[in-house]
Amino acid sequence: MIEAIWKEVTLTPRFPLGTSKGVLHARTVWYLIAWHKERPGIRGIGEAAPFPGHSLEFPADVRTKLVELCANTADWEDRLKRDLLQVPSVRFAVEQCLCDLRASGSKVLFPSDFTLGRQGIPINGLVWMGDKATMRQRIQAQIDGGNRCVKMKIGAIGVDDELELLAEVRKNFSARELTLRVDANGAFNHRDVMPVLERLAALDVESIEQPVGQGLYETMAEVCANTPLPIALDEDLVGLHVRGAKQDLLDHVKPQFIVIKPSLVGGWASAQEWIDLAGERGIGWWITSALESSIGLNAVAQWTATLPINRPQGLGTGSVYANNVPSPIAVKGGELRYVPEVAWDLEQLQLSPVPGPAAPKG
Repeated sequence: MIEAIWKEVTLTPRFPLGTSKGVLHARTVWYLIAWHKERPGIRGIGEAAPFPGHSLEFPADVRTKLVELCANTADWEDRLKRDLLQVPSVRFAVEQCLCDLRASGSKVLFPSDFTLGRQGIPINGLVWMGDKATMRQRIQAQIDGGNRCVKMKIGAIGVDDELELLAEVRKNFSARELTLRVDANGAFNHRDVMPVLERLAALDVESIEQPVGQGLYETMAEVCANTPLPIALDEDLVGLHVRGAKQDLLDHVKPQFIVIKPSLVGGWASAQEWIDLAGERGIGWWITSALESSIGLNAVAQWTATLPINRPQGLGTGSVYANNVPSPIAVKGGELRYVPEVAWDLEQLQLSPVPGPAAPKG
């Protein structure tokens, strides 16, 4: 029999995390911890990490489901196919927790050359919004760190300044030397989006994520049909839980790429369905984190390492928190690496003690 508890944790960013939807100064995540009653020292841990401004879940939804799951652990597998579809971050936490429990709490969820430290995952360096001078410094730091794919958040400080920063990069690095991506988080509208896309294309930008707002399917379909550079859907994937809805989106909008965040779309099984449907339609994809702590990032990264990767992934977010869980995950030279010699340190989670088995009578 499985027993379980949950814990709510606030993560503190090292710097304000700016997007076109606002600035994030703190991040709340929830850990689901489970163990077998007869083996209380071996724990599986999963992370629920809905993302403010992107997820359709509310904290109350997460807490309610975690309370229910811990009160009754007998039907977890069945609930993955039922009500947990509506709370994708919790669904992913259950997937992680059960997988880690099967792995004896080792956090090695998908053994591979990645978890052996033999192979890294190519990633894009992420440039968060800030003032122009700060963003210029952050771009240079990503390049100096060995990244040959840099993704910049746009849509907050003014498109002219943002494009000027990208133009500065292009003066020093050609598209063959450095791939540029941008993420608008839905910052533009039907009137202003096409001129921006044309200016980005002139700078050999590889792609733009979610140029217009979530749910504006008619506008996005028109943009994808006429764009001078590839469009990647991101937020538009959130909230679509059944196969038919996913098919309808891809068939109607016809994006060039989709960006898949397992924490926001419902975990590994749902993410794999998106990959399969995209592949059937000749649509490219990549996987990104959703600002999880090391627990969730590890789960996303290890699964991603099992996929046929042919472009940089968006997994370089583990270092943004001052109080992240110390782990073997590290960014080195434009890759996410797993360093097996480094041990997990879960002490700071201060998990409630798990009772041991009852002493035999007699």
